Amino acid sequence: MTIKGVLFDFSGTLFRVEPTEAWLRAVLDDLEVPLGEGESARTAAALERAGALPGGAAPVAVPAHLAELWAVRDQSAELHRAAFTGLAREVPLPDPRLYDALYSRHMAPQAWRPYDDAADVLAELRERGVKVGVVSNIGWDLRPVFRSHGLDPYVDTYVLSYEHGIQKPDPRLFALALEALGTDPRDALMVGDDRRADGGAAGLGCAVHFVDHLPADRRPDALRPVLGLVG
Repeated sequence: MTIKGVLFDFSGTLFRVEPTEAWLRAVLDDLEVPLGEGESARTAAALERAGALPGGAAPVAVPAHLAELWAVRDQSAELHRAAFTGLAREVPLPDPRLYDALYSRHMAPQAWRPYDDAADVLAELRERGVKVGVVSNIGWDLRPVFRSHGLDPYVDTYVLSYEHGIQKPDPRLFALALEALGTDPRDALMVGDDRRADGGAAGLGCAVHFVDHLPADRRPDALRPVLGLVG
């Protein structure tokens, strides 16, 4: 089999969001909300347990009143915002402005870091003539993140769940990306970190390769094997 197109997940695959404590500190500083170092660390830990940072740790437990919303959070921008600000509101914060500001912060390009090998792998795929799509369960436009970090020239199409009202593992989302690339599923590879969501591509006949969702400094070269799979 010759791979002619590669689909990549976004968060935890090509990019990693900043640590929860840095996320909180950036917003505290921006709004000039005073919070001591110890209290800031405790609050960040509580937000992490709540799963309030999109792209960060999953909630330890989703509150019952948010369970239905959580299940469909990536189907629209409104649902995504409501789900994550809802989780954040489970944690007492010293200023009510922080909840919306935290949500806004996670969409900023500077809140994201590409994995160290992402640019090299995408550039090599482009050099080989392999088409690339990004397929993400998300509630906002991630294209500015790719542009800001210089990776946009390597991506042929973006298929984002909130723009289609469909979220992975629904095979229709992968099918939209493959149609945009003009690639048969049997000639495609899906690369992601979520075995359930990203594994949905296998239902179309795509090969699937998984990487671990780790902090960027702990995963320097997990994407490089993709080049060997492409051949």
